[in-house]
Amino acid sequence: MEELKRERYLKRKQALWNERSSYLTHWREISDHIMPRTGRFFESDRNNGKKKHNNIINSKATRALNTLASGMMAGMTSPARPWFRLATPDTDLMEFEPVRVWLDKTSRIMREIFARSNTYNSLHQMYLELGAYGTAFTFVSPNFDDVLRHFPMTVGEYALAIDSNQQVKTVYREIPMTVSQVIQEFGKENVSTNIINKYDAGNLDQWVTVIHLVEPRYDREYGKKDAKNKAFKSVYFEAAADGSKLLRESGFDEFPGLAPRWMVLQGDVYGSSPGMEALGDVKSLQHKELRNAQCIDYQTKPPIQIPINMKGQEINSLPGGVAYYDSSSQNSGIKTQFEVNLNQQYLMMDIDRTERRIDQAFYADLFLMLANDNRSGITATEVAERHEEKMLMVGPVLERLHNEMLNPLIDITFARMVQAGILPPAPQELSGQNLQVDFVSTLAQAQQLVGLGSLDRYAMTIGSIAQMKPDVLDKFDADQFADVYAQRLGVDPSVLVADDKVAIIRKSRQEQMAQQQQMAMMQPMADAAAKIGSIETEAGNSNALADVMQGLTGYTT
Repeated sequence: MEELKRERYLKRKQALWNERSSYLTHWREISDHIMPRTGRFFESDRNNGKKKHNNIINSKATRALNTLASGMMAGMTSPARPWFRLATPDTDLMEFEPVRVWLDKTSRIMREIFARSNTYNSLHQMYLELGAYGTAFTFVSPNFDDVLRHFPMTVGEYALAIDSNQQVKTVYREIPMTVSQVIQEFGKENVSTNIINKYDAGNLDQWVTVIHLVEPRYDREYGKKDAKNKAFKSVYFEAAADGSKLLRESGFDEFPGLAPRWMVLQGDVYGSSPGMEALGDVKSLQHKELRNAQCIDYQTKPPIQIPINMKGQEINSLPGGVAYYDSSSQNSGIKTQFEVNLNQQYLMMDIDRTERRIDQAFYADLFLMLANDNRSGITATEVAERHEEKMLMVGPVLERLHNEMLNPLIDITFARMVQAGILPPAPQELSGQNLQVDFVSTLAQAQQLVGLGSLDRYAMTIGSIAQMKPDVLDKFDADQFADVYAQRLGVDPSVLVADDKVAIIRKSRQEQMAQQQQMAMMQPMADAAAKIGSIETEAGNSNALADVMQGLTGYTT
C-alpha cells in the first residue's frame, strides 16, 4: 500500500513541477534583477554566499519593492496597532456587553500570539515575495511555546494546486535536509537503509532531499478523528529512497498553509506581480546606467593617441602627471582620439523617467506620497483624498489578501487556541454563533473612509434643512448614524456604550426630568399657599388658609 502511495505522490509531484516550469524563467529574471537573494531554483541555491547582484547597477527596483513590502506591512498588519477584530454577524448580539468583552479579549490574545511568534517576520517576507513574484507561501504549524510557528518559503521551493473553488489547497515541496536532521525528525526506525548507512558511516552533514506534501484527503473515514482520517493529509518521504517506506503520514483539520496571490486570472494557480510589470523598465534602467557610467568615463578618462616615437616610454596620464616627447617631430603631442564632449542631460532625464515608472509599478510613489511632498500647509482634506487615491490603486489587492492570507491566518490561529485551551470562557449567548473578522488596519480604514464623505454630506444637509423644517429630523436615526460612523472609523467597540446601557441611561434621565418638571409645577402652588397663609382675616386671630381648611372640616373621613 505504501509503495502504491509513494508512486502516486511522485507522479503528481512531477505533474505539478511540469505545470510550474513555464514560470521559472520569468521568476529567475526577476530574482536576478530585483531580489537576487530570493528564489531557489537549484539545489546549489541553498546556503550559497556567492555574490548575486551582478545584474544590478541601479538598485531603484529593489528599494521600490522594499517600500511596497514595508507599506503593506504597516498598512495591513502593523504590529504597533490593532489591525483586526473579531465580531458576530448579528449586530444586536454585538451590543451585548459580555459578548463584546469576550470578543475583544480573544482578539487581544491573538495579537499577542502573533507578536510572540515569528508571524510578523513571515508576513513581511510574504509581502516581498508577492511584490516580486506574485505568489507567496508559508506553512503554519502548531508550536508548544508560541502556539504557532511559520515556515515561509521562497519561490521555486514549492508547487501549488487549486481546488474547484479556485483556492490553493495542495502544496508539494522539496526539503533539503542533512542525514542527522532526517534521523532527528523522523526517527532511525522510519528512514531508508541508505540514510542508516550514511549515518553509521559518520556522514551526518550529507544532504538528502525529502518531499513533503499536503493535499485534501478524499479517502478518509468520516467520524474518525485520528491523524490519518483528517480533512488534509500530510506525507513525508525520501525522494531517492531505496524502498517504498514513507517517513511520516499524518493530517490536519484545516489546510495549514497561507498561499496569497497578488493578482490571478480565473483558473491560474500562480499570480502576477508588480515585479513582472516592472521587469522591462528594470532591465532598461540597468542598460541606461551602464551607458551613463561609460559617458562619464569617456569624459574623465578619454581614449588618447600617442606618437609612435613615444612607444615604450613611461606616460603618466593622472592629474599632474608628466610625459616627455620630442617636440621636433610633427604631431608628437598626446591627444584624445575624438572629441568627447557628451551631453548627459537627456540620458539623465530618461533615467529619471524610468525610475518614476518603476516607483509607480511598485506603488512606492503612493506609499511615500506624503514623505516626498515638501510643501507646507497640506490640509487634512488633501491627505484624505490622497488616501482615497491609494485605495483606488491597491483596493482589489487588499481584498484578495484579506481572503487568501489574513482570514485563513486568523482561522488557523483560532483553531490552535482551541486546541491549546487558552480561549477565555465564552458567554452562553455565543453558543452556536458564527464569528467574522473585521479588519481595522490603516489601509482597511482608508477603504472604509471612502464612504464617510457621503455620510458627512448627508448629516450636514439634514442639519441645514432642519433649520427651516425641523420635522426632517424624524428621518435621521442618530444612534444608527453614530454606530455606522464608528464602525467606518474603526473605533474600538469598548469605548462605545451598548444599546441596553443607553436605554437605562436615557430612562434615568427621563425620570429625573419628570421629577424636575413635577417639582417645577408644584412650586407655584406652594408659593400660592404661602401667600394665602400670610393673609389675616377680619377677626385678626386667623388667616385665609386656616379659614379654608376649617371650611373643609367634615368632608374628610
